[in-house]
Amino acid sequence: MAGLSHSHVLLLLRDLKRTDLEIVGIVEEDQNLSARYAAKFKIDESLFFDSLDEMLERAKPEGVVVFTSIHDHLKVVEACAPRGVHVMVEKPLAVSVEHAEKMIALSEKSGALLLTNYETSWYPSNHEGFEMIESGALGDLRKIIVYDGHTGPREIRVNEEFLDWLTDPVLNGGGAVTDFGCYGADLITWILKGERPVSVYASLKRYKPDVYPNVDDDATIILSYPTMEGVIHASWNWPFSRKDMHVYGTTGYALLDDKETIRYRLEKKSPELVKNVPSEKAPFTNPFSFFVAAVRGDVKVEQTDLSSPEINLTVMKILEAAKESDRTGKEVFLKD
Repeated sequence: MAGLSHSHVLLLLRDLKRTDLEIVGIVEEDQNLSARYAAKFKIDESLFFDSLDEMLERAKPEGVVVFTSIHDHLKVVEACAPRGVHVMVEKPLAVSVEHAEKMIALSEKSGALLLTNYETSWYPSNHEGFEMIESGALGDLRKIIVYDGHTGPREIRVNEEFLDWLTDPVLNGGGAVTDFGCYGADLITWILKGERPVSVYASLKRYKPDVYPNVDDDATIILSYPTMEGVIHASWNWPFSRKDMHVYGTTGYALLDDKETIRYRLEKKSPELVKNVPSEKAPFTNPFSFFVAAVRGDVKVEQTDLSSPEINLTVMKILEAAKESDRTGKEVFLKD
């Protein structure tokens, strides 16, 4: 484990007795944070190392899961990839296209996996919605609208170590545009099997500059494609937490309300119906099971998968274009 400051690490720390993987080393520069988690989760202190290089040399892990700032993802890959150590980072892949391209080049040269984890990758409703789209049940796609976010990281009381870099424009690459804009960019790019938008237009807002003085807290991103439009609403200003998506085609729509619920209507004269999708409909129930399966070769990560480097490089190009669009007030056209 590289880093402990990203609070998504708690999903793994709360499940240390799982039998499909073994934690052989943990690196965290903040000794107070390490000590706090070691005590809370009863972690053997011998698992902690002073540096990533030391951990890689002595513990010799097969893979590393990363819970550092987004900026430090590159440093972790620079240390792991040349050693053939597989890496899974928390979303998004990187803070910039430049960082992403360096990480991917290192991964390709070494043959080590480079995966990006999103909570929404394991939502059974998203996979069921994808099947509805693929089957033609909605007709030709015309609009995908993705909503992600919550009331704000300070408002939901994330730990201070997380908040410090999450609200830093360098360490996180932005505010809500990075934190939640990546979800929509990932899902839309996945649904479109890797297709990049022709152009990106975005507006980033600072509704709470007294709380988040250095980054945006709301982002609206419009992705234009030849025959459809994608809209991403990413915010730290929602009245409640949400991760939902609305998909509209020429003959029907599907509203993916949460990870297990889809409301849909497929015919003009038909009523809206509700479909409950059980958890087992998702390919995996959590990212660590997926990472183990990928490392073992039990699953092959395709270029069009939600976690793939190819999809997530496009995510970074979308986010970078969104920030440029907001800065200039103009539509940004993506190049191949």
